Amino acid sequence: MWSSLLADAFWLCFVSLLWGATNPLIRRGSKGIEEINRSSRIQQFCAEVLFLASNWKYMVPFLLNQCGSVVFYMTLASTDLTIAVPITNSLTMIVTTLVGRILGEGNINTGAFLGMVLVICGVTICVEG
Repeated sequence: MWSSLLADAFWLCFVSLLWGATNPLIRRGSKGIEEINRSSRIQQFCAEVLFLASNWKYMVPFLLNQCGSVVFYMTLASTDLTIAVPITNSLTMIVTTLVGRILGEGNINTGAFLGMVLVICGVTICVEG
């Protein structure tokens, strides 16, 4: 039982790392899409899809992010949904903030740091409980 719980917790943390690390990279890779202007909505949509699909700086993190979604879906088969979703989403937020900071997107203030510590404490309680 404990080994199954620890394995599930590991995979949920892995998903959080994948999602959180790729979010800032996806945001960075999609820069320039706002400069696309076409005359109709259909042409606009097609131009934006083509822009993203042909941009490796967007596609590589996007595909890694989707791999995280597959792992999350597979982990849900053996994990309680009421624990899996809060753990994964809260840790994803922390990883996104930290990776964004590493990439120079902004500073982490005292309140954000305290929030991260409290989230980690809450996740620990969820896993232990």
